[in-house]
Amino acid sequence: MSHCRWATCHARDSDQKPESPDHGLIPMFYLLPVEQIEPAIQEEIVRFVVRIFRCETAVLAPMDMPEEAFDPDRKQYNATLIMRDIIGRCPADTVRLLGVTEKDIFIPMLTYIFGQAQVEGPVAFLSLARLRQEFYGLPAYHDLLLSRILKETLHELGHTFGLVHCLDPECAMSLSINVGDIDNKMIELCGSCHVRLQDKLDDLGCSK
Repeated sequence: MSHCRWATCHARDSDQKPESPDHGLIPMFYLLPVEQIEPAIQEEIVRFVVRIFRCETAVLAPMDMPEEAFDPDRKQYNATLIMRDIIGRCPADTVRLLGVTEKDIFIPMLTYIFGQAQVEGPVAFLSLARLRQEFYGLPAYHDLLLSRILKETLHELGHTFGLVHCLDPECAMSLSINVGDIDNKMIELCGSCHVRLQDKLDDLGCSK
């Protein structure tokens, strides 16, 4: 399930902002591993983000999991506390930043979540834990895992562009209560959500 919240991203004034040939800022997407993520998965996410969002994309050095995020009673990690740390790590030229972890995450009002995002904000966060078949005691299935990751990447980043949960169950922006809901979705947006996203990307100056 996705949980959306408002916050701001504090850029570091000392960061050098890259410029395009006409001296405008180059729109940058960043992938931030929270602890280690398989390099092959990172590469697939980056390729997908470049294709869908039409922006330069780079992988940042992994950040450590905040110690206070672990809840020993639930044996899960508090997504709100992790998001707070991620927000403080946005480079100055960030258009969007996606944090990714292998850990199982939650917010206090829900048993678990697949991800979290700032609506109309720069940061989203995704957990791979419950996207893996192994979590449910089943054999690993790489293609299915990758499909789920890309759907949820699009879903969470879609929220950062103001897209809300879609009533079309096949749209990547539809609400996912469980992993079966994710499997029923497409790795793309419905027509109306697609148009809204493209308008936002055009406003940012992301090249087609």
